[in-house]
Formats: sequence, structure tokens, C-alpha cells
Amino acid sequence: MFTESRAQDLLAVILGAFTALSPLWVDTNDRAMWTLIVLGVLIALTGLAQMARPAMAMADYAMGLFGALLFISPWAMDFTEYSGASWTAWIVGVVTVVVAIAALPVVTARMHRTTGGMAPHH
Repeated sequence: MFTESRAQDLLAVILGAFTALSPLWVDTNDRAMWTLIVLGVLIALTGLAQMARPAMAMADYAMGLFGALLFISPWAMDFTEYSGASWTAWIVGVVTVVVAIAALPVVTARMHRTTGGMAPHH
């Protein structure tokens, strides 16, 4: 099941768990708390999905989307006055997008390997 080591997937799980649990130690309102919990859980789940099924390329795209949503959430959900929650969303959001983008070339290389070398030879 977890056959290949992909540090970015483990990092995504850690980032997601950190974000989902962050309302325990940062000041939030209801919108900030639920935004951090929901997006944190989704980020962690996409990391776990990639660990379980590395060939599932859509999880990397979903992870990038969740990271981008997390980044814009302080403005979209109007909780910028809660600096701890906002900084958590901004930093983890950017790092999550970077992690997702870093994973994309690996997925592409894996897909080429699984075609069995059926690429045309010149």
C-alpha cells in the first residue's frame, strides 16, 4: 500500500493536521475555526490518498486547490483580524501549493513509466 516514499505526501498530511488542529492554540471565530478544520482535513486526506495510491494524479491537483483556498480564506471568510488564524492559513496555504506543484513532475514521470515504454522511438 505505502510502497514508495514521497516526502511531499507526508508533509501534506502534517500540514493538514496542523491546520485542522490550529484552532486549539490560535484565536478564531466560528468561520475561521471551521475553515481551518475543513481545509486542514481535506489537505491531510489528499496527502493520505497520494500515499495510498501514488498514481492518482487528481489528488495533487486537489491538494493545490485546497492550498489556494486556504490561502485566500482569511479574506474570503473575513477573519483577517485573527492574526494567528490568518497567518496559519497564509503560510500553510502557500506551502501546500508548493508541495502540490512539486509532486506534479513525479506523477508525470510515474505515468510515463507505467506505459511500458510505448513512446515512439526516433
